Amino acid sequence: MNITQKSINYLKAISAETISNAKSGHLGVTLGASSMLFAFFKDHYNFDASDTDFLNRDRFILSAGHASALYYTLLSMFGFDVSLQDLKEFRTYKSKTPGHPEYRVTDGVEVSTGPLGQGVANAVGMAIAETVMEERFNTVGFDIINHHTYCFCGDGDLMEGVAQEAVSLAGALKLNKLILLYDSNNVTIDGPLNIANRDNVAKKFRAIGWNVITVQNGNSYNSCTRAISMAKKSKTKPTIIIFKTTIGIGTEKEGTSSVHGAYLNQTELAAFKEKLKVKESFYIPSDVRDLCMATVRRGKLNHEKWNQNLAMYSSTHPELYKSFLAFFDKKKINYERIVKNISKYDGLSTRKINHYAIAELAYQCPQLIGGTADVAPSSMAYIDNAGNFSSGYKRGKNIHFGVREHAMGAVVNGIALYEDFITFDSTFMAFSNYMLPALRMRAMMKLPVMSFFTHDSVMVGQDGPSHQPIEQVGQLRAIIGNTVFRPCDYKELVAGYQYCLKTSKPVVFSLTRQDIKHIDDTSFEMALNGAYILKENSQKPDIVLVASGSEVPLALNCAKELEKKYSVNVVSMPSIEVFEEQITSYKQKVLPKDALTIYIELSNDTKALKVLPRNCYLYGVSSYQYSGNGEIVAEKAGFNVKALTKFVENKIKQQN
Repeated sequence: MNITQKSINYLKAISAETISNAKSGHLGVTLGASSMLFAFFKDHYNFDASDTDFLNRDRFILSAGHASALYYTLLSMFGFDVSLQDLKEFRTYKSKTPGHPEYRVTDGVEVSTGPLGQGVANAVGMAIAETVMEERFNTVGFDIINHHTYCFCGDGDLMEGVAQEAVSLAGALKLNKLILLYDSNNVTIDGPLNIANRDNVAKKFRAIGWNVITVQNGNSYNSCTRAISMAKKSKTKPTIIIFKTTIGIGTEKEGTSSVHGAYLNQTELAAFKEKLKVKESFYIPSDVRDLCMATVRRGKLNHEKWNQNLAMYSSTHPELYKSFLAFFDKKKINYERIVKNISKYDGLSTRKINHYAIAELAYQCPQLIGGTADVAPSSMAYIDNAGNFSSGYKRGKNIHFGVREHAMGAVVNGIALYEDFITFDSTFMAFSNYMLPALRMRAMMKLPVMSFFTHDSVMVGQDGPSHQPIEQVGQLRAIIGNTVFRPCDYKELVAGYQYCLKTSKPVVFSLTRQDIKHIDDTSFEMALNGAYILKENSQKPDIVLVASGSEVPLALNCAKELEKKYSVNVVSMPSIEVFEEQITSYKQKVLPKDALTIYIELSNDTKALKVLPRNCYLYGVSSYQYSGNGEIVAEKAGFNVKALTKFVENKIKQQN
């Protein structure tokens, strides 16, 4: 037995034992993909295990995250900070080896994966980011950015809509440094793949602009490494390598769905290891370790050569090198300047104001890039005079994602994960549902991405209830770690920018289609608290009207009527989540516990109840509305001074 085959046998044995020890995991893909991923790690993967943030490293995304036991074993064998003891703690509480790979938990893991298909779209985003960097900074003789993005995926990944959207986009953009390692074993949890899917994957990918390589024996190391070598030579297209593998190879259940989520009992494990000629438990022989360390040394040497090349680059191209460093310089963004320069747009819709604010942000941030799901003229989330990113113009800062909301969110996550890019995506609020899985993963990973969701209330009007978001803002606020900003003007909008980029947390902006008239006394600084007193009548008011976004003017107008009989304060609350973070004394000052408090918003969200005092009521929308003029729709929904005043007075009477 040669040393390469011996290494693969130990990889299989340790991975299988990792799963058996946990009595949980996915044995099928772990064994079926062992030869393929060992060939990738040993011969092709460019990494530095001693510095996993090495900029010019290859990016590897395990989209089929259930193959984590195999991934962790490879990381351990190839010098990453994953020990054999960590493998013994697979799937245990707070271990470095969780059930699915998690960003910032396990050394070497580039992205949290789990929901199938998300990783494929993340990989497309990383490939876009690599292309941007390559175009901006490479010169003749100096390939400062020159690496590949690899993504391991399975049959389940490629059935997901998010993956299909993403690979279609990748083909259109001709991302030739993107390589999909497709584990094609024709088995899913329910049984043979053909009971639900009979796609000709090769023809499908060729049709959308991909290079296709098929490996008939995906369990052959030699065949796998040759195929990856071929894929790396592609100059004009992304590549999918279809590895025909056998799920659970070497076990009694190989080739069947029953091995997908199985583990071997001690008797079965012993028999399996005997076939592999492995006697030890959680052990890597010295000759196997030496083989893997040769790859580790190669990666470290590549990094050292890159550093030397970068030093020469700094001397021969000083201005470009300065720009290169500035791209990653986390210098202080002058938010006050943005506020000042867009103040002239006060009184417009917040989608229009955001359009001008993005341009101001882009002026200060060369790393800003983003786009929309084919709604740029309507959501207005695009950067003027910045160009459109395409296969022919890779300096463009605006990405046309097409009508692909699912993929857009996950692709943008991938761009943000690549390095210090500042990213955004945008569509109508009513369509944000399509993006919930990507938004959830974004929140888990704490990625500073901005989402601009426009047409944020029933005021959108004529398009009817399907386009009138009522429950969407509540869904977005329900995502743990996600922050929603619903600004009433330009000052509160830019406060949302600052919160996102300074805290490195994702922020969703709920923006209006309709104009919002000028509002006195709004504050950029106070909006950073999530809520603040906009109009103070008394330190001990009878009534506090709380509103966000387009409903703030309504609250102010209603207060004028109520002030004839009562003392009324008006609070603007652009972000419930940020207000939750404030100290108790501040929250009690803004929302006195004894005042009758009314939260006003054109939604049916109840999250405000978490921060409002006990004596509070929601004034929202509890049913879908009819198609019609936006102002009329809102009027019929009770969002007018007369109806709101009557509601408040009735609550006061009920209390008395």
